[in-house]
Amino acid sequence: MDIKIGDQYLKWFTISEEMIKGFASSIGDTNPVHMDDSYAKKTVFKKRIAHGFLIGSLISTVLGNDFPGNGTIYMSQYIKFRNPVYIDDQVKVIIEAIEITKNNWLKLKTTCMNQHDNLIIDGEAIVIPPANCRLIF
Repeated sequence: MDIKIGDQYLKWFTISEEMIKGFASSIGDTNPVHMDDSYAKKTVFKKRIAHGFLIGSLISTVLGNDFPGNGTIYMSQYIKFRNPVYIDDQVKVIIEAIEITKNNWLKLKTTCMNQHDNLIIDGEAIVIPPANCRLIF
């Protein structure tokens, strides 16, 4: 794969009840804002929300599988959580190449939006691209 500054990739995900339960089980975060409808109704969100890092992990999914792809090494991630994600929301992960560093690593803009075009996450990642990736200056 060839990558140059400005290249973008996007992928949609649907956030399901099963994803939230599986994520909670995997990491042990059973905060009732994620797991309990009656509790969540009393919060500012008014209903259950997905774990922020469940949504953030979708960025990792795209980086490791799609763009730059298999073999990518994830070095760092800055994340700012902007809005909640609810069960059955559609989440669009957008990755954009913004810099090729002097050691041929990639700095990427990482953005997640919902189906209403509300910003969920914005941030930046640094990755070492896979060996089969050619960076175009």
